[in-house]
Amino acid sequence: MESPELTFTLAYTVFSLCFVFTPNEFRSAGLTIQNLFSSWLGSEDVGFIQYHVRRSSVTLLVHSALPLGYYMGMCIAAPEKHLTYVHQVSDGWRVFLSLSVCLLLGSWTLIIYWSRHHWSNHPMSRALQAHVRPPHAHWGSVASSINTEFRRIDKFATGAPGARVIVTDSWVLKVTTYHVYMAAQSDCHVTVTQSTQHQLSPDSASPLQLLTLRVHSINPAIEPFDIRLNSTEYAELREKLHAPIRNSANVVIHQTISELFLETFRAQVALNQPYLLPSGQEVEPCIGCMQVPANTKLVRLCCLEGADTESECEQCFCRPMWCLSCVGRWFASRQDQQRPETWLSSIVPCPTCRAKFCILDVCVVH
Repeated sequence: MESPELTFTLAYTVFSLCFVFTPNEFRSAGLTIQNLFSSWLGSEDVGFIQYHVRRSSVTLLVHSALPLGYYMGMCIAAPEKHLTYVHQVSDGWRVFLSLSVCLLLGSWTLIIYWSRHHWSNHPMSRALQAHVRPPHAHWGSVASSINTEFRRIDKFATGAPGARVIVTDSWVLKVTTYHVYMAAQSDCHVTVTQSTQHQLSPDSASPLQLLTLRVHSINPAIEPFDIRLNSTEYAELREKLHAPIRNSANVVIHQTISELFLETFRAQVALNQPYLLPSGQEVEPCIGCMQVPANTKLVRLCCLEGADTESECEQCFCRPMWCLSCVGRWFASRQDQQRPETWLSSIVPCPTCRAKFCILDVCVVH
């Protein structure tokens, strides 16, 4: 029969590991630092930097209290050891208790030091200070810039809560358990350093390719850091990332069928006749993504390309309203996903007026 001491030790070890590394079951049950201390942490969307300064501090404090929690739990689980009477316990337990208390007190001391002068001593605050351009400026201005960009809906975000990757218009961020790594896009370059294959994925029946990318900054005060993401997210990252990306390991990056089609779609449209915008007509933002100007116009040209007078395509009278990427994604979304070989030759309705068009009718606005 197992002793209560062994049972408690195994249970507490499993709980501690799950609490630190947080599997989905614990996250669903709300057993996370973010959920338990949500009233003090505030909202990540309102103040991204301030939220993670507080989150990393309380995470360090709670994790450092786990050894002392084990000792206190053993006082209840194994009363025959008389662990509540420190002067009577064995030398091993006394050393363990001393180290546990010192670890917790050391964490408290460190957090108090970090919190001085409005958290100016925190590692994240120092990292922000390294990005300050004008002399004698405060890191708060950089924090406000990151907070503003994080609130935008067009940011790229992926990864588990303990290793999130966030790319905004100006910043590359990696959120870890105790820290947030950051690099300004204008100062950094990214290198694909490694690729790992996983045959089984809990979210997909197809093999999974994970890419490791190294973010280097020309700012000597910023340490390089690694980010990891699924290869299917690489294209979206590349669209948001203005910094150059190099492939030092000659990694073959696997893309989804939709991403491969989008590249082919762009290449084919580039061969089509361009559309000359009438003088005085202004180009508006794309109504699909609202991020880039609308740079495509549907013009019935397929009958001229192959003398196919029986074409089902129709003339579209809409003004330029969509960008090339959004038109390509719309085109791909209307296809039979089980027959990708038919995509390029198919006909789809205009996303605005429903007039039918093919890939030969998509013209880039000049």
